[in-house]
Amino acid sequence: MSDSKLAGQFFDAAIGLLRQVRDEDAGEIEAAGTLIADTVVDGGRLFAFGAGHSSLAAQDIVYRAGGLALMNLLTVPGVVGVDVMPATLGSALERVDGLASAVLDSSPLRSGDLLVVISLSGRNALPVEMAMNARALGVKVIGVTSVAYATETTSRHVSGTYLKDHCDVVLDSRIPVGDAELTLDSIEAPFAPASTVVTSALLQAVMATAAGALADRGVEPPLLRSGNVDGGHEWNGRVMTEYGDRIFYRR
Repeated sequence: MSDSKLAGQFFDAAIGLLRQVRDEDAGEIEAAGTLIADTVVDGGRLFAFGAGHSSLAAQDIVYRAGGLALMNLLTVPGVVGVDVMPATLGSALERVDGLASAVLDSSPLRSGDLLVVISLSGRNALPVEMAMNARALGVKVIGVTSVAYATETTSRHVSGTYLKDHCDVVLDSRIPVGDAELTLDSIEAPFAPASTVVTSALLQAVMATAAGALADRGVEPPLLRSGNVDGGHEWNGRVMTEYGDRIFYRR
């Protein structure tokens, strides 16, 4: 099989998943966007968290041209990406009970805020406790996960629950267990993961919905412009000044 044919198969698989979440998650996308708009209007702050490669989708909606300026990254040292050495440490930390509590206790989250928790499997202790404990603080939680994992794997949290069980809104990425779209007789392991593509698209759809919901209420969405267009820095300076008490990455 030619490399170009494999590339085409991956694009087809990713497009198929995108169409599926567009059609089957439409109600949840609208609910999540509305919840974000409600939080902005009510004076709440927005945060996003993901461990490992799930952090890529979280970072994609923080300090992003065309995105909401109020979205902040909630970081956990050692699990944000693959820059920690050894890389396997990040995976191990996701399974540590109590880590989420320590992070939330030292974070700026408070009642009335909103937290997006991204975890493909939704089975590890860290994302489960992050969502569970955030809700106990009065924080609204949007979970982005593959619900299939809850029926095909076992939970690694002491409660036996998954991320999906502790959210106000659940966005199902529809990613199959194992996160690999392609197989080939000459390659033993499945390959070509699509979770980042789909999860990022899901969240950008939610952000777009939130911006529209704010505009429908007569509220100017606090959006950032690209710093590479004329007037972008001036625009962003105004937005960050107006909402400075709700933007934490600027300090």
